[in-house]
Amino acid sequence: MITMTARQRELTTLTFGTPDVVPLSPGWGRKSTRSHWHATGLPVSVDPVDIPEHAYRQAGGILPWPAPRLWLSPNERMIPQFEEKIIEERGDTRVVQDWKGNVCEISSEFSLEYLRDAIDFVTRRWIRCPVESRADWEAMKKRYDPTTPERIDTATFAAVAADPDRPNFLQYHFSGPFWQLREWLGFENLCVAFYDEPDMVRDMLNFWGDYIAELLKRTIAVLKPDSVHISEDMAYKAHPMIGPDMCREFLLPVWKRWGEVIRGAGITLYGCDSDGYIGDLIPLWIEAGINFCDPIEVAAHNDIADFRRRFGRDMAYVGGVDKRAIARGGKAIENEINRLRPVIDDGGFIPSCDHGVPPDVSWPNFVYYTKLLATATGWL
Repeated sequence: MITMTARQRELTTLTFGTPDVVPLSPGWGRKSTRSHWHATGLPVSVDPVDIPEHAYRQAGGILPWPAPRLWLSPNERMIPQFEEKIIEERGDTRVVQDWKGNVCEISSEFSLEYLRDAIDFVTRRWIRCPVESRADWEAMKKRYDPTTPERIDTATFAAVAADPDRPNFLQYHFSGPFWQLREWLGFENLCVAFYDEPDMVRDMLNFWGDYIAELLKRTIAVLKPDSVHISEDMAYKAHPMIGPDMCREFLLPVWKRWGEVIRGAGITLYGCDSDGYIGDLIPLWIEAGINFCDPIEVAAHNDIADFRRRFGRDMAYVGGVDKRAIARGGKAIENEINRLRPVIDDGGFIPSCDHGVPPDVSWPNFVYYTKLLATATGWL
């Protein structure tokens, strides 16, 4: 029986309470995945945002579908942005500048829109990043003023705040310190800078820490969210991109500072996203006050049952369903859901595909996976 709103259910689950049912969130696919689904049974008429519900209905679901999340967040992006432009056509590829100031080479099948809106996964060859000198950095700072009026749509935020009983879960999203410095410097340059230019790295981290803290305070004053979530993407298949000691020295102070703002506002949930193996990062996140994380990629050796044994209820999880098993379907996905059952039953876990659903997942396999997931979470 459904007794909770979607908002109440997500809050209750991620804080290790007892929800009426565990949130059902099978995942979404980008353009290439949806094209494959259309070729294997998904009607083209189904709106992309309605695909998870459509899969649930095809799986036999009859319970009311929950109110969607509110995709509302302050604008952290640089203002003004760089000009988006094609610099050179090279036959099958093109050299472009994106809105962040990166110059890269991409396939000519992709427009600049793909780099702006994450329409699909785009492989690129980096040529230059927007910060290559201290002068570049001083110029970049001017693009991030937390008091710029258009960063917060005050009327929309206030309208949501006027309904304290809203059924929709609201999560603010920001770029984490590692993520943002990588956006400015590029990955290799950032890793070298930790050693060769630590003072500049600290200046960048302090700046970003101050900027997000102030933007967060200003936004919370208008509308307090249910959760604050940051993206880091700072791990490879077996290890983090920088070691725990370096994370502690450079990143932990920023994570902690934001955690203090979040807890000080009475916000219960503080989450972090990173692809790759996160087992070495979770203890630092817990120390920072982060209490849930995603997407728990299985191919990167993340064992969610082991994490539960090691970290107990200090960390909740979202994701964790092996995308490779979903693609194989049948017994493979049955075994995968059975593997996750003990953690689902223990609480603090919203099972979902452990990243965007890839294009090798057929629509029948996605529907069958959704059926198994709905059964495990109480929807069927």
